[in-house]
Amino acid sequence: MERNSLISDKPICAISTPPGVGGIAVARVSGANAIEVVDKVWRGAPLTEARTHSAHYGDIVDLDGGILDSGVATVFRAPKSYTGENTVEISVHGSRYIQQQLINMLVNAGCRVAEPGEFTRRAFANGHLDLASAEAVADMIASESKAAHAIAVRQMKGDYSKRLEALRAKLLELASLLELELDFSEEDVEFASRQQLLATAGEVREAVQSLTGSFKKGSAIKNGVPVAIVGNPNAGKSTLLNALLAEDRALVSPVSGTTRDTIEETLDIDGIRFRLIDTAGLRDTDDMIEQLGIERAKDKIGKASTVLWLIDAEELSNANATYLDELMAQKGEIEGAMQPDARLIGVLNKTDVADCLALHDELGVEICISAKEKQGIEELKTALVEEARRGLPEEAALVVTNARHYESLLAAGEALDAVIGGLNNGISGDFIAQDLRQVNHNLGAITGAITTTEILSTVFSRFCIGK
Repeated sequence: MERNSLISDKPICAISTPPGVGGIAVARVSGANAIEVVDKVWRGAPLTEARTHSAHYGDIVDLDGGILDSGVATVFRAPKSYTGENTVEISVHGSRYIQQQLINMLVNAGCRVAEPGEFTRRAFANGHLDLASAEAVADMIASESKAAHAIAVRQMKGDYSKRLEALRAKLLELASLLELELDFSEEDVEFASRQQLLATAGEVREAVQSLTGSFKKGSAIKNGVPVAIVGNPNAGKSTLLNALLAEDRALVSPVSGTTRDTIEETLDIDGIRFRLIDTAGLRDTDDMIEQLGIERAKDKIGKASTVLWLIDAEELSNANATYLDELMAQKGEIEGAMQPDARLIGVLNKTDVADCLALHDELGVEICISAKEKQGIEELKTALVEEARRGLPEEAALVVTNARHYESLLAAGEALDAVIGGLNNGISGDFIAQDLRQVNHNLGAITGAITTTEILSTVFSRFCIGK
């Protein structure tokens, strides 16, 4: 599909700043005759005579000559603009009325209101961004932590796409040799060494596997590292959540079973976003509502990257063998519900941290805190950051954060397995060539080298109107 077929002739317009009242608002207009259209509502130096990347002060006027506002128009001439088209950005005062009237005036002058993501879609259509880089723009806007922002920057700059296109180039070379062999099949000619094909396919498979393996961590960085806080009723889970957030988010009560549903909040620590999940206390109960809360707690344990197992030091100090056995059984139950690569951190609560000289090795306690007195909280935060960073790719490594990319990479990996299996088993070259075409299709779907209208509609529908 030709990218330029994605663009209509009519210029588009939208407010690009967030909805609501602010000091200023910016309207963006893009299209072949965008400058001429804006000039119809502009009183000042003619924008049609303005050089690219120049800003001009003037009045916004309606078609009858009435002044709406004074503002600044910045002109970007094709192809040196975000969309690759002639573009004008108009800065006006942030009144909702002014914003709405400005868009109405632009529509009357010859524009149409942009669809979600249509400016970025035009940048893609004009070759200014590939599809993966375009999606990174949305991730950049949505980033809520330093780590998520850093990944989005790398992808928007094209590092990720360049890696994928390099892999495709290797596979296309292999495919072309196999296709050439098929053209001379009657002469029994081999243009491609099967060992070389196998080595190259294995190299690409390893790279694809590395990218798919980064998705779980990448998704956690983008959406927040899930941390479940679990333990017996009244172990201090809600108090700990409040201490970590430095606010009274969860209701705290001496009555057992107060928390009956999960409570989730986000927290940024050293540039990493965490999703803290306070759960219902784990115990046997006949209360149907509390049972549902406990089931939800176990579900969150199964989805968490880190589980904080809170143990009440006051109860432990008076513990008998039966209580210790119950705690060990609870630990086993928690570990059984966790993902294989998740981490359990034992936290002893309600203790004077200064007097906590010996950790309970049998229970796996690693940190002593007093959530109520806010002692040991900084040490716990440090442990969470260290755990989140453990296993993360090197700073220069590429990380997959997009579910669409992950699914395409999985499909590419399966097709590569078929290629490698076919080469090892002496399968006919035409079948191997077909699998190679499938690999290239899946990798190309990520960058937009191979795409469909349905994929593009899905991708750009996630964007805001003015982007």
